[in-house]
Formats: sequence, C-alpha cells, structure tokens
Amino acid sequence: MSPTDPIPRNIRRIRISRGLSQENVASEAGISRTAYRSIEVGQAEPRVSNLQGIARALDVALPELLAEPSHLSSVRFRSNKTQSVKAQTAREQVVVDIAHWLKDFNSLEELLGQKKPYSLGCLANRLSASSGEDSIEAAGQARKALGLRPNEPVRDICGLLESAGVKVRVMELDAENIFGLSVAASDGGPAVIVNVRQDISVERRIFTAAHELGHLLLHPHTYDISEVSEDPNDEKQADLFASHFLMPAGVFKSEWNDTFGLSFVDRVLHVKRIFRVSYKTVLFRLVELGQADRNTVWKYFKFRYKQRYGVSLTKKVEPEGLVDLDFVESRLVRLVRQAVESEQITLSRGAEILGVTLTAMRDIVASWEIAA
Repeated sequence: MSPTDPIPRNIRRIRISRGLSQENVASEAGISRTAYRSIEVGQAEPRVSNLQGIARALDVALPELLAEPSHLSSVRFRSNKTQSVKAQTAREQVVVDIAHWLKDFNSLEELLGQKKPYSLGCLANRLSASSGEDSIEAAGQARKALGLRPNEPVRDICGLLESAGVKVRVMELDAENIFGLSVAASDGGPAVIVNVRQDISVERRIFTAAHELGHLLLHPHTYDISEVSEDPNDEKQADLFASHFLMPAGVFKSEWNDTFGLSFVDRVLHVKRIFRVSYKTVLFRLVELGQADRNTVWKYFKFRYKQRYGVSLTKKVEPEGLVDLDFVESRLVRLVRQAVESEQITLSRGAEILGVTLTAMRDIVASWEIAA
C-alpha cells in the first residue's frame, strides 16, 4: 500500500477535517500511534480490526475508508482568505460529502421516477451569453421564470429552488468566511449548499441561497473546483442579483414609503421582516437608491437601535431575526419517505441518505404516522 491508495488518503483527509491528531485517533481506535501512522502514510497493510477501530474513532462507516472518494469538478467553492493545510483538507472533505449526497439524491430520484428537470437552464444559457444583461434585470427574469409576482416576497427560498430542479442542502461548515457554494448541472446538480453554522443568521442563509442562484444563472462557465479565489466582480454581481431577487426595487420603494411615519429603526425592521432579509440588506438598498448616506447610515442605525432597545448590534446579531425553521430544505426528506413507505429502500438506507442514526430514523418514521 502507498500514500496515494484510497485508504491512507481517506483516513488522513477525514482525520484532519475533524480536527483530530494522530494520537487522538490511535487512542480511540485502540492501536499504537506508530501503527496508526504507518497506516495513514501507506507504509503498512492494515488489519481489518485496525480499520474497524479507525472507522469507529473517526465516526464513519468502514466503506468510507476503503472506497475511492467521489469527485466533483464543476463546483464553485471559493474564498479570498488564504487557506491553511487544515482548511484545504476540510474543503476536500466537504466536496466529498457533497458528492455522496448528490449521488444518493440522484439515485433516489431515478428509483422513484421523480427526476426534477432544471427549469432555469435555458435562462442561465441566455444570461451568460448576453453581456447586455445586468444583475438586476437577471433577478427580475429569474423571478418571472419561477412564477413569482412582481410584488411577491420570497417566502420559502428552499422550496422555490427545489421546485425549479435545484437541489438544496444545509451544512454546518467550520469556516468563518464561507457562507455557501454551488454545483453545476453538469456535475449532478444544479445544487446550492448553504452554511448553517449557528452564528450565521437565517437571513444570511436565505441571502446566500439567492447569491448562489445568481452564480448558477450569471456565471455558469466559471464552475471549476481548482479555482479557489473569489472574483470580486462575480461576487458583486451575485450580491446585487440576490438583493433584487429577494427585494425587487419597485415593491421595496412601495413598502418603504408606506412606513413613512415610523421611526427610522422601525421602518428598517418592518421592511426587513416583509422580505425576510437582514437589516444590512435594507440599509444597502437605501444607499443604492441614494436615500441614505453610506458613511453615516450604519452608525446611525446602530446608535438608534441601542437607544431604542438597549442592546448593541454586534457583527453577528440580527435584530428581529428569523428562526432555523424559516430555512429548511424538504425535497430529499420527502423522497426518502416515499421510498421507505413503498419499501423501495430499507430504513437503514434511509438513515444513511439523510445522515442520521437508525434510532433517529425510527423516530422520524414514527412522526410520519401522526399525519398523512
């Protein structure tokens, strides 16, 4: 066995992505550090019992150590922050996890005969080919293609994307500067993956989903896993797309004007709740429209908010925030339920697809029986 064989590569990738040392894994696996290191660097052919111990220590199924890892190439997963070896390895593990998820998702769709066509594919081709289209126009066209009325807020962005054939997944990523990523249609997608780490507001998660949709529509030819640095222009375009997709200019102006008599803080909070966006998105829009000064509006809002509520607005605080259940993907769970109830997959396979324990899966099934 060599370091390039699947077993050593898988063990090292999973260990580093979980933040574990060789000593940690060796101790949990019940083997010496020397024996463990020999396996991880490919110098020794491991015994089955040792691999079982390592799998247990890493909290993965044994096949995950044995198989050649799944690979994706058409992925947009970027950051401007210099990545350490640990961060790079964690990135690799995220891509492997997403590849497994997409494989399971697509297989389940085929098994049930419920493959969802990507209804925005033609729009993406046209937008990417036309240099005359800007982000705001693209947002309007995307809303129209998705059947949203001009003045209709996006109440359930996960359900909206899933109805268009875009797969949505929430993942808790331990990466402060990564809010989301996406996978092109050519690589098992299209898919949008959103970081739901606890310190990321639900409003930010909704914006991220819209931002990644912007990349899928405006920049379909930029999906390359080898590219790790953000393009500032692409990011600005996707941000502008997301802002106007969630909060169209015409209806924003109407709602803002309707609150004319309220205090500035109350106006911002009222409008943010209508459109399910962050207060920062509302302030950015006011600056964009020339109705607020970019150099003073942030300090003024925070000052008035603290004066009104007695609480300081830190970077990670979202006033009048949404809750986790306001951003939930549901299509995969629905497919799993149909497959389990029609006995096309086992309960354990359903648990594997959803990434839960068999006990948790039994609880989920029991809850299904309460209502059809």
